[in-house]
Amino acid sequence: MKKQFLKGLLIKIASAASATVLVFSAFATDTQAAAYNKVYSETDTTSTEAVWPDAPDVNSNSCILIDADTGSILFERNSHEKCYPASTTKILTGLLTIENCNMDDVVTFSQSAANSINVYEDANLSSKAGEQFTVNQLLHGLLLYSANEMAYALGEHVAGSIDAFVDMMNAKAKELGALNTHFANASGLYNTDHYTTAYDMAMIARGCYNNASFVSIDSTADAYVIPATNMSAQRTIRHRHKMLKGRAYYYEYCKGGKTGYTDESQNTLVTFAEKDGMRLICVVFKEATDEIRYVDTKTLFDWGFANFQKSTTTGSQLGAMFSNDNYYNSAVFSTLSLNFGLNASFITIPNKSSLSNVSMTVDDNYDMTNENGVMTTHLKFLYNDNTVGTTTLNICAAGTDTGSQLPYINNDVTSTYTPKTCIKINIWILVGIGAVILFVIYIIEEHARRKRQRRHYNKRRHRL
Repeated sequence: MKKQFLKGLLIKIASAASATVLVFSAFATDTQAAAYNKVYSETDTTSTEAVWPDAPDVNSNSCILIDADTGSILFERNSHEKCYPASTTKILTGLLTIENCNMDDVVTFSQSAANSINVYEDANLSSKAGEQFTVNQLLHGLLLYSANEMAYALGEHVAGSIDAFVDMMNAKAKELGALNTHFANASGLYNTDHYTTAYDMAMIARGCYNNASFVSIDSTADAYVIPATNMSAQRTIRHRHKMLKGRAYYYEYCKGGKTGYTDESQNTLVTFAEKDGMRLICVVFKEATDEIRYVDTKTLFDWGFANFQKSTTTGSQLGAMFSNDNYYNSAVFSTLSLNFGLNASFITIPNKSSLSNVSMTVDDNYDMTNENGVMTTHLKFLYNDNTVGTTTLNICAAGTDTGSQLPYINNDVTSTYTPKTCIKINIWILVGIGAVILFVIYIIEEHARRKRQRRHYNKRRHRL
């Protein structure tokens, strides 16, 4: 009983502390804001200035199209539904390898790596125990030819064991924003505990697409030659993605990607494309045929490039959005001058719209932090209910040096705002009042608990 009571009390204290932090942060999340990254292309809004483009016609039961730079979701369908990714998993294996290895490192195949696949059913390059490759050669075999045994060998090389590498995969996935994903192997071979979502895979792909070494390998359209090794003759391979140059579904803006297929996952596909400075990522899952996954991907890319523009916000525009916020104008800060790390950032909006249609709010999918006098919070830019950009904001007392955390910086602007004076509120008085209230609650509940114990004891004594 006592443990449960104390636990409840701690929850109350934590809630009070969280509320205090939100007040002190200068502004808070609009509780009426739409769910995170909720995007419906079919919109019934009557506004002529803030209309999302009509939805494209695609077959995929779970898919998404995002801007690689801003993170804006342009289109999605069941993008948070659990799916099996198949070999699209290998983009994360490749990214972790690039981040943790030198390209010239030599990898010697273990017996476990050589025996990790079914040579008659799984994509492989017949690698043998004791055979040696460079990391660069293995990455090409992994990303271009989808060799499953090479995924295993790279996992062992990076982490020491495949289990340790899988732990790294799951940690990296969460770091990239893939919160509903769990990987069980490095290749994507079917496992009931190996799953993701189209949204999560897009977040992982975003991390890959922003790594120059990854893109350099994954965009290889020509034949790639793995020279003769200590145990095998020369191997010549080509990328399996059919939207690259010289392939059946060639798309001139395609910059690479990864295919996948198992009986359980059906056809999966992750694709990168770039046109006129706009970089898009498309993920399609649960496609019935090989052909349809490419047709759907092209349809989504064409729709995205035709209907959206990348716009640059200026520091003054960000400042205007922020300084108009009710929390910023509240009396809590009436005696303080604060520095805000406001920097220009890209957002992705429909062609027939302007920045006047965009608002700013706190992204409640991230926790605020307060370290060394610097508060950091994530922001998102909204176009109606659609998230069209994300960024990070630092807040500190005037005179404190803060480094910008904003991605995709176009123009550094650090502004100092002096909040407007309203009814002054001493936050420490509020905290003290809250503490007194909690203490009184504790005394009352403790008294009631002891009274219940005495009553229970008297009843037992009476029965005896």
